[in-house]
Amino acid sequence: MSTQSIHPLKPEALHLPAGIPESPSCQRRHTLPASEFRCLTPEDAVSVFEIEREAFISVSGLCPLYLDEIRHFLTLCPELSLGWFEEGRLVAFIIGSLWDKERLTQESLTLHRPGGCTAHLHVLAVHRTFRQQGRGSVLLWRYLHHLGSQLAVRRAALMCEDALVPFYEKLGFHAVGPCAVTVGPLTFTELQCSLRGQAFLRRNSGC
Repeated sequence: MSTQSIHPLKPEALHLPAGIPESPSCQRRHTLPASEFRCLTPEDAVSVFEIEREAFISVSGLCPLYLDEIRHFLTLCPELSLGWFEEGRLVAFIIGSLWDKERLTQESLTLHRPGGCTAHLHVLAVHRTFRQQGRGSVLLWRYLHHLGSQLAVRRAALMCEDALVPFYEKLGFHAVGPCAVTVGPLTFTELQCSLRGQAFLRRNSGC
């Protein structure tokens, strides 16, 4: 789920949304000089939850991940997370885990399957001070490149509310139908992005 806020698909290139440059040297124009992208650690869990709590609970009353679940995933699979820091302060993040089935299920909300080839994106959130600046798009693009450097990961999958589907489609995701997962009264669309054939991502990933 995200606040920006699995029939297998054919391999295809990741397409950047309008306004996001392809060259790493140009990318720096979208970040401040003190910007840093890195995988998260359990020590980042409180900062992650503070951003997530404000972003989600204020809107729906629910969080994709609560503090103990954040620590759980950042302990088991920190390499499937990515945080954006400005002068040492976390301003946006993504947390994922591996999943081993074609489609997401209720179990995928809490489990990490080390043998899986699908990166399940649990949450993408941006601090309220930094929203409406295109940071979610930049972070997600960087995250997909980061996944491309991990040979075991063949695709990314997520679920979101219908209003957010166009945001993810601009970054190469495709809707694969209603998601089997429900959270309280909320229902979701499931989307997937193929990472197969992205050898250049594995060679050139800067994350």
